[in-house]
Amino acid sequence: MKEPKKLTFENCAHLLQKRGIISSEQLVEVLARGKAQEARLYALHQSGGSRRVQSGSADIISPAEVIASFNLELHGTAGKILTEDLITEAIAAAVGLEYVKIDPLKLDLGVVTSHIPRPFALKNLIVAVAEQGGVTTVAVADPFNDAIINELATARQLEIRRVLSSKSDILKILREFYGFRASVMAAEAESTAGVDLGNLEQYFKLKGSQDIEGNDKHVISAVDFLLHYAFEQHASDIHIEPKREKTLIRFRIDGVMHNIHIIPKPLHNPIVSRIKLLSRLDLAEKRRPQDGRIKTNFNNKDIELRVSTVPVAFGEKVVIRIFDPDILLQDLDSMGFYPRELALYNAFIRRPNGIILVTGPTGSGKTTTLYSSLRSLSSPEVNIVTVEDPIEMVMEEFNQIGVQQAIGVGFDSILRNILRQDPDIIMIGEIRDRETAENAVQAALTGHLVLSTLHTNDSASALVRLLDLGVQPFLISATVIGIIAQRLVRKICPHCKQVRQLTLEERAYLQLGKKEHRVWEGQGCKECRGTGYKGRTGIFEVLEMSERIRGLMTGSVELADLTTAAREEGLASLRQVAIRKMLEGATTYEEVISMTG
Repeated sequence: MKEPKKLTFENCAHLLQKRGIISSEQLVEVLARGKAQEARLYALHQSGGSRRVQSGSADIISPAEVIASFNLELHGTAGKILTEDLITEAIAAAVGLEYVKIDPLKLDLGVVTSHIPRPFALKNLIVAVAEQGGVTTVAVADPFNDAIINELATARQLEIRRVLSSKSDILKILREFYGFRASVMAAEAESTAGVDLGNLEQYFKLKGSQDIEGNDKHVISAVDFLLHYAFEQHASDIHIEPKREKTLIRFRIDGVMHNIHIIPKPLHNPIVSRIKLLSRLDLAEKRRPQDGRIKTNFNNKDIELRVSTVPVAFGEKVVIRIFDPDILLQDLDSMGFYPRELALYNAFIRRPNGIILVTGPTGSGKTTTLYSSLRSLSSPEVNIVTVEDPIEMVMEEFNQIGVQQAIGVGFDSILRNILRQDPDIIMIGEIRDRETAENAVQAALTGHLVLSTLHTNDSASALVRLLDLGVQPFLISATVIGIIAQRLVRKICPHCKQVRQLTLEERAYLQLGKKEHRVWEGQGCKECRGTGYKGRTGIFEVLEMSERIRGLMTGSVELADLTTAAREEGLASLRQVAIRKMLEGATTYEEVISMTG
């Protein structure tokens, strides 16, 4: 009887060498050290403690895992590392299976968890990823598990299509989806709630219904899984939205919303109650908006969560904004500034006094710019005081004051007393009214550096906005150092980046003349979830308050005159900076139009 085929790290290594992915020298290294490396990885898995999903799955050390752990350089490339995904893709091509990079955002929770029992899935590293036309697509880590697939097809009466995925991807889905699903189902089973009463339709039911308590263990687990999943996907916001008969959970990733889960409506209130409990909000108050915060830990770093609840038609909607310190606190030279703009901005923030304004719409990265600037200025020699509504992220280096309108502690009242705190640098979360603007001007006039934000479309408009708020022109001229207008544009995915020529119409729209220009765009791949984009970068318009600009600051100043003067002095507009990013291959024509109009 012929022995069944089996994938070992030895024949996997030979396969990679045969396909030109690793060199002969690398093959010798892998074969010589493979057994020892496999034993080392096994020992690491055994010592993983609570991180291990289940004995069966964690103990399986895949050949791709062993070879990837060597961090080999891909043969014929300049520094590109051989990863588990690349190895799995090569194995799939060799054995005639489709390789699938599993995108959690495109999976259906019901499909993943309904067809394959969790113990069976964990033991055999197999997960259902799609269902269409009566055929269930399952991702496996072992391409030769024919017996397992046949057993599953017979037991569940399924027609199965098999694809190959990496062990790491499969384990991640098993951990997140089965954990969340199990918690939701357990919580739903314990609920006797029928029709939700927390909406404006006021459905009347004779028999009372009782929601699950907010501290129920299954609800706690569901919320924990949800937060962990959001952190894994690098989401910036979690939206929990009640509908008539269900609750929709969505994530915002790279500025774009994605549908994630649909959960039963009876679980909406318990999940909201759990989040409100964690963020110290009033559980009984469901009619008024509330704001709170949570601090947690993920991958050995602290993460701040800002929670906002507001009553909508079908209950309380919750938005959780995630403040990752790796994103919120960056080096200024890594944020997307060009050399001229970076030099100007660095000169602004090194001034001993004056006002620096950062402008842009919500979600344009103003908070990141301010926090990163304050961190670069922070030292034992200076006293930094911030006034925020609310405090975005708690930083020990700063003395942060939160606005509390309910007890009469607003921007204006705090700023009237803040100078008694002997600050060197003051950050005001937002200038919203005349009182706040005048207090910022007084702080700058008395020798303090003031950083704040305004909601305007460009840098020159900020000066007109200050005039509209009632600040005298001569005070603006005397205190304002410079203004930054900014946006965030999505970066092209480097894995599926392709070049094309701008069309005649596109060149005309961007006023680029008749000369042909090459641009790039992402075709969509497994690395970018088919979007063609991966990550974001800033575009910055930096206006220096020059003598010419100051001379124009009168009560009858025109925005067009300010803009013309600034451009004649070298100001690069947001559109010009975005076009430069496009021509350099950082972003696309569509993003330029989307972000700059």
